[in-house]
Amino acid sequence: MALLRKRAGEVSRQWPLLAAGFGGGWKREFAAWAAARPTQGSLRDGWDFARELAGRDALPELAGEELAAREALWRYDGSSAPRPRRGPAVRAAAGAVVVQIFGRVRVLRRP
Repeated sequence: MALLRKRAGEVSRQWPLLAAGFGGGWKREFAAWAAARPTQGSLRDGWDFARELAGRDALPELAGEELAAREALWRYDGSSAPRPRRGPAVRAAAGAVVVQIFGRVRVLRRP
């Protein structure tokens, strides 16, 4: 259990808005999700967790913009390492809409 709490702390440094969206229950929620999954690194663990929550419409509003911005800047298929996105992109998550053009991210709509 201590290792899962440590892992949750590492993920919260990569995904601060995702962690803040859960408040004091962050470590418990993340540990429950991560217990049956091997670590892929804090960036990818947070990404996978956020995507799963978005798929169930359970992603906290604070994390929606954070996830959409990551999705606009990076290409990540869930199995290989994230790669920078080369072309423009528009992504949405939990009510936030984000556009990436020339490496700059602009938020069009907040939740």
